[in-house]
Amino acid sequence: MRTILPVLTVLAGIFVIWYAAAVWLNAAWAYDRAGRAGVTLSFSELVADTWAQEKPKLPAPHQVAAEIWETTVEKKITSKRSLVFHSWVTLSATLLGFALGTALGVGLAVGIVYNRVMDMSVMPWVIASQTIPILAIAPMIIVVLNAVGISGLLPKAIISMYLSFFPVVVGMVKGLRSPDQMQLDQMRTWNASPSQMFWRLRLPSSMPYLFTSMKIAMAASLVGAIVGELPTGAVAGLGARLLAGSYYGQTIQIWSALLMAAALAATLVALIGLLQRVTLKRMGMA
Repeated sequence: MRTILPVLTVLAGIFVIWYAAAVWLNAAWAYDRAGRAGVTLSFSELVADTWAQEKPKLPAPHQVAAEIWETTVEKKITSKRSLVFHSWVTLSATLLGFALGTALGVGLAVGIVYNRVMDMSVMPWVIASQTIPILAIAPMIIVVLNAVGISGLLPKAIISMYLSFFPVVVGMVKGLRSPDQMQLDQMRTWNASPSQMFWRLRLPSSMPYLFTSMKIAMAASLVGAIVGELPTGAVAGLGARLLAGSYYGQTIQIWSALLMAAALAATLVALIGLLQRVTLKRMGMA
């Protein structure tokens, strides 16, 4: 109860602010419509109007909840209006990009730790790569890959990989270098080979860092998948829902897609956290 109460208090505060902001932002349209009709709105009528507009500047929470219910429960998952369908399309690119990014990040981290040339040359480029805005590089990736006949899932996954590999590189480099000098000297006194030092000391020591960086990478990968859907004019995926909503002023659709993306990210990160607890417990670290 002590852990749930603060969460519920924060959620209640968010809903109060959200409802109040909906009244504030949508009031101008309500007053304008009432003025054209020659009527005066009372406060209760103003609140009711601002919470029920078809295309509000800021939809009320119950409007977004109704849209999510309609597009997840009442629609078939094969329907192009189903958020489950669009979430699966985005999830496919997210998971592939996350897998590629994690593999690339771990590989680069091992090279950086064990090769001084890579440490001095690759690591600065890894850091510099993240200074390029993803919105600028995503269309370039799409165009180049389409020019060589690659389209569909892979371009979006590569954009996801671009965002997700960086935290894995940084986390794994820190983790692989986490054993102190005494532990390394002890392994040397046992005449351990470099591969034995890696598998029995460095890699196990890096696990907490790896899982922490994977949580960040998963969230970044989802962002990359959504961004990758924007410049392609995709008709499926959460990014496509956001784009279609912005074209037609369907703010309720935009917010429902945003909340679905947030829920999807939270679920994926929670699954990594569960895997982390199980793995570290089996390794005797938890």
